[in-house]
Amino acid sequence: MRQPLASIVTAGLSKFGKREGKYSRELFAEALYEALDRCQNIQLKDIQAAFIGQMSGSFEHQEHTAPTVLEWSNLLSCEGFRVESACASSGIALHMGIIAITSGLYDIVLVGGVEKMTHRSTPEVTDILAMAADFPFEQWHGLTFPGLYALMAVAHMNKYGTTEEQMALVAVKNHSNALLNPKAHMHKEVTVEKVLSSRVIAWPLKLYDCSLISDGAACLILTRPEIARKYTDTPVHIIGVGQGHDTIGLYSRDSLTSLKAAKTAAQKAYKMAKIEPKDINVAEVHDCFTIAEIIAYEDLGFCKTGEGGRLIEEGETFIGGRIPVNTSGGLKAKGHPVGATGAAQAYEIYLQLIGEAGKRQISNATIGLTHNVGGSGASATVHIFMRGD
Repeated sequence: MRQPLASIVTAGLSKFGKREGKYSRELFAEALYEALDRCQNIQLKDIQAAFIGQMSGSFEHQEHTAPTVLEWSNLLSCEGFRVESACASSGIALHMGIIAITSGLYDIVLVGGVEKMTHRSTPEVTDILAMAADFPFEQWHGLTFPGLYALMAVAHMNKYGTTEEQMALVAVKNHSNALLNPKAHMHKEVTVEKVLSSRVIAWPLKLYDCSLISDGAACLILTRPEIARKYTDTPVHIIGVGQGHDTIGLYSRDSLTSLKAAKTAAQKAYKMAKIEPKDINVAEVHDCFTIAEIIAYEDLGFCKTGEGGRLIEEGETFIGGRIPVNTSGGLKAKGHPVGATGAAQAYEIYLQLIGEAGKRQISNATIGLTHNVGGSGASATVHIFMRGD
């Protein structure tokens, strides 16, 4: 196992959901001040730079994200950077923060992400999100993300025998986990039957196969590993990071049943961390649709190619299983404020590794992983975390 690249000394998360009357800037401040309350040894004046993921200013008709957020967080004294890579925006913001620390330019940086979406109608949100797909060959023809992931689902079903029931089990698991997460958007148990009987969005994906339109923010404060214990007795070290890309259009991919970008990112992260998939104790993966979680199992090496459906069916990714996945409730039930998702995944792993995940705590978790995907898989980033013993 390699030496840490950077260390998380604290983290914060706003409540996810329909946050009426709140702007993105207020949600980010909510997450930041939780992080500061958790770690009294870090002060605002200590933060030297901030990397903030946000997919689109169109939701609030507000660009120039970095100074807007910094002003409301009382952080105008630090350097601010907005990071955009669709739904992978804050996962890549985390990557940027790690680079900033390892470069030696900064000792303490803030990374995170935010999105405010629920005040827009579903067609408006769909239109803005579709901007992460290829405009002339996908958007222009009316192909939305449910449609793109439905194509992946059909391909996976035809090639490997994956079933609608197996996809429904992903929703059942993640809704069950969200019931244990007070900050999750949806606290609602579902059954396989309820998922299968819900309204078809883009066959075979139904309403309960799709993630939630949400408002929310998440952040983490990073520092150099050698000084982390100056600020906290429970640092979480980042030991591996990988980023990958593929064609923006699904139509020109080599495969519809795997995300090349995610596989590339995972391979880089495992190699850097000097570990294997079997070493992961808990993971947060990008389940924007239930089929995406099943594909993630395979791309991350949690099972063999084509066996993702069987992995969920055998209960291996439930809390108590061999490799618990999306203990937070995932994008599916915790919520998916797109710019915040990657950082929110890291927040959950942070809680798990310091033993503060409450009723959803995984016993003896020492190594965690996050998997954050942009668009239909044109961007992906994977991070590997280790408890600081």
